[in-house]
Amino acid sequence: MYEVLDDTAAQTILAIDSGDSIRRVAQHLHTPYETVRQAVNRLEDAGYVSYDDGLTVVDDQVRDAARDLVAASAGVSPASIEETYVIPQFGDWPFAFTRIDAVYVWTQGGYQVGRNPDDYPLFLAVREQDVDAWETFFESFDLPTALQRQPREELDGPLQIVLEPRLSLDIEHVEGYPVIPRAGTIEYMCENYAQFQSALAMLDRMYEDLDVDVTYRETERAQP
Repeated sequence: MYEVLDDTAAQTILAIDSGDSIRRVAQHLHTPYETVRQAVNRLEDAGYVSYDDGLTVVDDQVRDAARDLVAASAGVSPASIEETYVIPQFGDWPFAFTRIDAVYVWTQGGYQVGRNPDDYPLFLAVREQDVDAWETFFESFDLPTALQRQPREELDGPLQIVLEPRLSLDIEHVEGYPVIPRAGTIEYMCENYAQFQSALAMLDRMYEDLDVDVTYRETERAQP
């Protein structure tokens, strides 16, 4: 089995929801379509996935082996920021990017604030019932989790996962990323208006159905 499961093939298996197209899996992984198509062909030839009106992983043992391989790879070479955005999609429970990451997703990567490569939390909304499972999952990838952002000096590396437990999740998808709804994201931005004024103006320009009544001038950014 493992001779077929390189990193791309393993990630492809983990990203598949039954019925997905190759294009949808490529979008989830933020990987070129042709790269994923070739991986699917190898996996189908090996009998690990089937493609009949959509992709299906043949059994849980294949998925477990793929997860073990990806986790082992992360243990040898720590995940990059880009890879960490993909890793939650390998879990078995729903989630949605929230807070700063919801702004990042809804602006399609156009707005980033309060983070740098040396101190980079990712914010995930999860169901309360799944918190323990997510903590165990991220531990297998050597990614620390907490319910509040932790100071950088208390961490061994630059990345951390901040979980936001919720009774239920309302999830939308933007360019392959699961994210809290736009209305909830805008509410969060308005609650932190000074930090997100320019992002609100960006969203107002991006989405014609929005009217958030904000005008941002570059000169305002320099004011204390």
